[in-house]
Amino acid sequence: MEIQIENHTLERAEERGTNEEEIRDTILTGVEIPGKRGRLGKAKVYAFNQNRGNKYYEEKRVEVFYVIEDSTIITVTVYVFYGKW
Repeated sequence: MEIQIENHTLERAEERGTNEEEIRDTILTGVEIPGKRGRLGKAKVYAFNQNRGNKYYEEKRVEVFYVIEDSTIITVTVYVFYGKW
């Protein structure tokens, strides 16, 4: 299935600390999470081991929300959470 990453998603990814590679990986290998308004979601935890906002975090959790239209996954947005899972 083709994955189409929307510009909005890429803009949010840059702001929130992820990238296109992690978005694609999360969609392909992440665990399903509930979405709202008919959207689907996947989440995946990555090792981070860096500072963000003057605080050290061991991991980050990337959550991607998307829809499927005509066998194409179209991203809606991405969220990134920092902590330990």
